[in-house]
Amino acid sequence: MRVGQGYDAHKFAPGRRLVLGGVEISYHLGLAAHSDGDVLMHAICDALLGAAGLRDIGHHFPDSSDEFKNVDSRILLRAVREKIRELKLHVGNLDATLVAQMPRLSPYIDTMRIRIAADLKVDAARVNVKATTTEGMGFTGRGEGIAAQAVVLLLED
Repeated sequence: MRVGQGYDAHKFAPGRRLVLGGVEISYHLGLAAHSDGDVLMHAICDALLGAAGLRDIGHHFPDSSDEFKNVDSRILLRAVREKIRELKLHVGNLDATLVAQMPRLSPYIDTMRIRIAADLKVDAARVNVKATTTEGMGFTGRGEGIAAQAVVLLLED
């Protein structure tokens, strides 16, 4: 068994779509980033890469590369899945948490879980996504951005 954890955070920015867990969220702000800014997918990628001993998302998909400008983070997750498959590893389970004061994310959680599971080629029962606030504290509590954390268990084939 191998365990990995990932974390990502981005500040809000006008004129961008808000995408979390591969789902477009109805909100007047998006997240500033080189890619689509999907902090949940980025945290999951880092957890997977970490568990596999493959460094981090920035190493594999650098923000200095035009190839990844505005890239859909689901593409990155699928590429990471292939990297762990090459090592004969697969996802045992994944648990992730979005941290955001706004917008309200609970209506989107089930769709996020289904999309993440599809990209990882695992049963949705192996993927858990939660959302929480910080009760107004810190950058997420002040509505300046969104953060995400993920923990994954990888198993050998």
